[in-house]
Amino acid sequence: MENRKAALITGGATGIGKEVALILAAKGINIVINYSRSEKDAMDTSAAVQADGVSCLLQKADVADDQQVRSMVRNTVQHFGRLDYVVNGAGITDFVDMADLEGLKEEYWDRAMAVNVKGLFFVSRAASEHLRKSCGSIVNIASLAGFNGRGSSIAYAAAKAAAISVTKSLAVVLAPDVRVNCVAPGPVMSRWMAGREENVKKFAETTPLGKVCKPENVAEVIVPLLLSASMVTGQTVLIDGGARMQ
Repeated sequence: MENRKAALITGGATGIGKEVALILAAKGINIVINYSRSEKDAMDTSAAVQADGVSCLLQKADVADDQQVRSMVRNTVQHFGRLDYVVNGAGITDFVDMADLEGLKEEYWDRAMAVNVKGLFFVSRAASEHLRKSCGSIVNIASLAGFNGRGSSIAYAAAKAAAISVTKSLAVVLAPDVRVNCVAPGPVMSRWMAGREENVKKFAETTPLGKVCKPENVAEVIVPLLLSASMVTGQTVLIDGGARMQ
């Protein structure tokens, strides 16, 4: 196996993760695509990645399960001989109106925290030894909801705020060998927003840029943070068309 660098992308089958995978593949980086349910999408993304002449390893794993995560990272290093980059893109939400306090069931809280916070930590922890060896980097995907407390549910907003906090903690403990940063998109026009497209467009109209955020808009910020922002760590970059300024 050629000694190309390798990137693990959780939630890499679709949306933002897929776009990151395609950009990294075009730069000659081998890709590991993690998915939990979207097997067909993962296979399609893998084919697109390999069309750029790099290798792609598919890994089905629930990031909220520490043993599955450790196995996934172990398989990655066995396959590629190294691990240089991690993008924690796996996420989950249950849409519950912010004012519907009784509708926010305990199981929704558990799912939001398990995937969006614990999962991010489990993957980073399992990868940390290998990332130290390669002086690699991590980028976590949070959300504008983590700043303003608004979004698909109170639980989701809380989980994304926690993800931003974990990013800062990991940036401290993994320094100086590993940089850890975060991006926080506003609403992104992806399959999560199926049936809610008009809401996203209305949100975009209130922002200075007046545009709808797409997965590729987020990926184009993640990749430089991952590969070349050598003096940036512990930071969260908002990708919201300027909404936070309003």
